[in-house]
Formats: sequence, structure tokens, C-alpha cells
Amino acid sequence: MIRHIVLMKCQAEASQKDIQAMFAALAALEESIPGILAFEGGANNSPEGLARGYTHGFTMDFADEQARATYLPHPEHKKAQEFMRKVLAKSPDNVLVMDFPIEDTETYDVYQTS
Repeated sequence: MIRHIVLMKCQAEASQKDIQAMFAALAALEESIPGILAFEGGANNSPEGLARGYTHGFTMDFADEQARATYLPHPEHKKAQEFMRKVLAKSPDNVLVMDFPIEDTETYDVYQTS
């Protein structure tokens, strides 16, 4: 399984309606793109003060690398990105993306380096 993590800096003036529409479009991808296993997203609520301006985020789990490869160019993904563009801050670092493999958590040390 591949976990896809996306952190976003939304415009201060972005409406809650537009942010909700963005998350709804992203959540709908689970039904329209094969291999998406789970989606979760929302506003940052960390008390640590380390968000560096990232206001919202989501995770998406893919069955495997092929599922992620199907998702990236998929037309429904491109449509969801249009919702994101409406609310994202106008800065070069408005999105941070990171993916990593998730193995069987009962037998795999998640913090392995090799």
C-alpha cells in the first residue's frame, strides 16, 4: 500500500464552501478511480505551532504503485485539482506532497531505514 500525503496552504479569503467542495471532490475519487483504498482530509488543528502556513491536508491510500500511477493522470484527479486551485494560496510552496509505502503494521517496523 502507498500512503499519499498532501499539505496545502489555503488562501485566508477562501470560503468554507469552496474548501468543502474541494474535499468532497477529493473524497469522490475513491469511488471513481480504481485502487484508492481510503481518503481522509481536513483543517490543521495541531497545537504544536509547526504547520509553517499549511492550513489543510489529506491522506489517500493506494493499493499499490500501479494504483497511484493510474490516479496521477486520471481526468477525475485533474478535475479535483481545479477545486484545489480555487482555494490554494498564490505561492510556489502552496502544496507539499509526500508518499511512502505502508507494510503490514503487525510485522513491519514502520521506521526502518533499509
